[in-house]
Amino acid sequence: MKKYFQFDELGTNYKKETIAGLTTFLSMAYILFVNPSMLSLSAIPDLPAEMRMDEGAVFVATALAAALGSLLMGILARYPIALAPGMGLNAFFAFTVVLTMGIPWQTALSGVLVSGLIFILLTISGLREKIINSIPAELKFAVGAGIGLFITFIGLQNAGIIVGNDATMIGLGDLTKGDTLLAIFGLVITVILMVRRVTGGIFIGMVLTAIVGMATSLIGVPQAVVGEIPSLAPTFGAAFENFGDVFTIQMLVVILTFLFVDFFDTAGTLVAVANQAGLMKENKLPRAGKALFADSAATVVGSILGTSTTTSYIESSAGVAAGGRTGFASVVTAALFLLALFFSPLLGVVTAAVTAPALIIVGVLMVSTLGKIEWDRFEIAVPAFLTIIAMPLTYSIATGIAIGFIFYPITMLVKGRGKEIHPIMYGLFVIFVLYFIFLVE
Repeated sequence: MKKYFQFDELGTNYKKETIAGLTTFLSMAYILFVNPSMLSLSAIPDLPAEMRMDEGAVFVATALAAALGSLLMGILARYPIALAPGMGLNAFFAFTVVLTMGIPWQTALSGVLVSGLIFILLTISGLREKIINSIPAELKFAVGAGIGLFITFIGLQNAGIIVGNDATMIGLGDLTKGDTLLAIFGLVITVILMVRRVTGGIFIGMVLTAIVGMATSLIGVPQAVVGEIPSLAPTFGAAFENFGDVFTIQMLVVILTFLFVDFFDTAGTLVAVANQAGLMKENKLPRAGKALFADSAATVVGSILGTSTTTSYIESSAGVAAGGRTGFASVVTAALFLLALFFSPLLGVVTAAVTAPALIIVGVLMVSTLGKIEWDRFEIAVPAFLTIIAMPLTYSIATGIAIGFIFYPITMLVKGRGKEIHPIMYGLFVIFVLYFIFLVE
């Protein structure tokens, strides 16, 4: 095993890799509780039961998808990179596709499944690089930042810090409410932990917030910490129930959004973490195809189990900082996700007030890409800005992407930079225009 993972060549050992795997797990363990809360729309009151996914089943699907993805990444690609259902993509799934568009979550899972299959085909065929390269870097950065703002907006809403207002559409909520005060406490604690660079700061912040919530009777005390693994039946195979409904313009845009965001997340994370670990060779990523296959295969299996798109996690950089250099660290992380299956009773203490700080902080981390956009070039600034601002204001990641991808060819052509536009961008322009026409109808 030491030889397969190249321990000697990379100057590592079992102890370092195990600590790295544990560190990565603690840094991303929050997704085990945030994802079920998001996909079940638990923070949204008065919704029909059929719009909500079963939290217990999503918890199991999340853990299994993370375990499988991390295991594939560790064994096939041999990278210290862990996977799990992605933040941003789960928000798009729940709040845009299901809540705003009114698409059944079963059909949304079908969209995730199709996007994963397309990702596999593009990886095998080698077309993935052409598609990634056809999207301007500025729009990629804008998409990331826009998703960050959208997630933060959802977090602020879930916390009761931002509420609806008849006069101004939105406004400041009642900060004296118990749940809102608990969320604010969690936010302050999490910020302190993150500033102090405490490993697993987001997860630890959630734990401390839940403990304070139980101590103040704002959250009920669970009857057990360890329990039986919840049934996967409510979500398993649901992706096939409405599979025929994915062949519409509306669902095409949904699938493209799943695909694009996963592309950007995965490519960016692979390069960033591989660079940090010193695994890049001549500015190229060895075994990149295997890494992308692990990501896309995890998405396909995750959708069948019952969760949104599974993707590579930038939190893996915490494990690399702890000494992780090989895929064995990811294998350790995968084992810990399997072990976490027995802690489902804790789902009851992870309320909207507990998850809200995590959403806000993840949003902060995602908007860091704003600094990479050429704001002094108006033809770039306009589509980038519209992409970013449209996501939280329209409550839709897909709408933000569509607006940005429509304006980009227009501003570039007017500026006389039409030759810089890849033909794929013109095709996307047409698709997104049709998307808006379809919505109007």
